[in-house]
Amino acid sequence: MKLLEGKVAVITGAARGIGEAVAIKFAEHGAHIAFTYVSDSSAEKALNLVNKITALGVKAKAYQSNASDFSACETLINDVLAEFNQIDICVNNAGISKDNLLLRMTPEQWNEVIQVNLNSVFNMTKQIIKPMMKAKSGSIINMSSVIGEMGNAGQSSYAASKAGVIGFTKSVAKELGSRNIRCNAIAPGFVETDMTSYLNDGSGADKYKSMIPLGRFATGEDIANVCLFLASDMGNYVTGQTISACGGMNI
Repeated sequence: MKLLEGKVAVITGAARGIGEAVAIKFAEHGAHIAFTYVSDSSAEKALNLVNKITALGVKAKAYQSNASDFSACETLINDVLAEFNQIDICVNNAGISKDNLLLRMTPEQWNEVIQVNLNSVFNMTKQIIKPMMKAKSGSIINMSSVIGEMGNAGQSSYAASKAGVIGFTKSVAKELGSRNIRCNAIAPGFVETDMTSYLNDGSGADKYKSMIPLGRFATGEDIANVCLFLASDMGNYVTGQTISACGGMNI
């Protein structure tokens, strides 16, 4: 049974990692996929993902677009609507981490993380709600982090940005619920992606796995499965919530 048959999903930062896993999972369930990537170095990965998705029998298009740029988001959504005619799902996945102790953190480092991780969610949601309100239907999924719930030394900017995503999500859910638009957040723990690959050096991975009751890092598919639930009719009475997909790390 395909849970997203005929739906159109926009996913930011999907050339790799969690975003790529979500794009493939949605496509497997019948959704057409529009996704973004930022750097020229990701262009080949984006093309490969388009080929993977179209091989599943749905439509896919990659857009080089920066979600932290408001004007770029406006252009993106207009282009997606022109190409796909509708937008049913938005996954705000774009994010970075620039870890540093607060004592050493520069304003530039702080602002960059807030701009990419938090402002991008505002930028995309601001644009995406217009067609969703017209259709009186939609699911917005914002990627937060367990660090936004727990905090972590050396990650004050990352934690602040991801905590902001949670507050934003709750507010948007209250604003748009009457239009049948749902807005939820996912708070992953450690996920096996390029962003966490540095932990495999030395004993870093073992240290963090010892903090996780399930004893392992998540896979991209683990997070994609939660996204599928929230995007589909299975989650049609869930809004304003943050699902912690962290293996029990925040218990």
